[in-house]
Amino acid sequence: MKKFKKFYIEITSVCNLACHFCPPTERKASFIKVEEFTNILEQIKPHTDYIYFHLKGEPLLHTKIDQLLDISHEKGFKVNITTNGTLINKVKEKLWLKPAIRQFNFSLHSFDGHQGSSDREGYITSILSFAKEAVAQSDVIISLRLWNLDRDNATNLERKRNREALSIIEREFNLDYLIEDKVVRGKGVKIADRIYLNHDYEFVWPALKEEEDEGRGFCHALRNQAGILVDGTVVPCCLDGEGVINLGNINETPFSEIIEGERANRLYDGFSRREVVEELCKKCDYRRRFGT
Repeated sequence: MKKFKKFYIEITSVCNLACHFCPPTERKASFIKVEEFTNILEQIKPHTDYIYFHLKGEPLLHTKIDQLLDISHEKGFKVNITTNGTLINKVKEKLWLKPAIRQFNFSLHSFDGHQGSSDREGYITSILSFAKEAVAQSDVIISLRLWNLDRDNATNLERKRNREALSIIEREFNLDYLIEDKVVRGKGVKIADRIYLNHDYEFVWPALKEEEDEGRGFCHALRNQAGILVDGTVVPCCLDGEGVINLGNINETPFSEIIEGERANRLYDGFSRREVVEELCKKCDYRRRFGT
């Protein structure tokens, strides 16, 4: 039986921002129902212990996120929430001290990614205030993400914006060093107990319109991760935000059967041979990080 370290459950396809690095979904705007969510957890329980409340969409928009967290705890899951953080004060009471939550990932690069963003300091300090209080009263982990570097290091504007964000963090935590001096790309810098800063390249979603490579290489899809979109579509990884590699629907076929189906096994076996069989995978820049 396949076991996954990461399992992505999209609880909504809706987002309150329109960031340039995140292509808008062409799927129907939707929020998962409590009974649908419960059904998913029951089906995936033999396959994972850790779930992530996202694939596309902003999870804090879900009005019943507190119920989803309670159900996750009852079923024995630990939850990771990735959010742009803009709604953290509005929904704080629904999240506060929920035992299911293992980690919050705050995508700070969303501020500059969204054209209408204003008040950088207010945005960042509200997230940092929540982070400090959360770690003081629970065992939660906080990851502050700045994933906005380009391949040529960064433009002058990006460096200026990042310095502004990092200076706020340095001030709020009374750091006696510049965060940039500690950064190792792809690894977190410890800012405080259970609070980390991750600085990395801008995230690029794979798309069928992108250039295709030679079709050789490896990926951890269906090895250490899998995902389910809000409509029940099973996908092999967190990067298939449009359900291009549709492995089946959990509302029609049991999950355990879907991941042992023909298309799933073809993808899995292909990567075992370092052969990329899906068109979307051949156009995935992230996959190339794993080499050939």
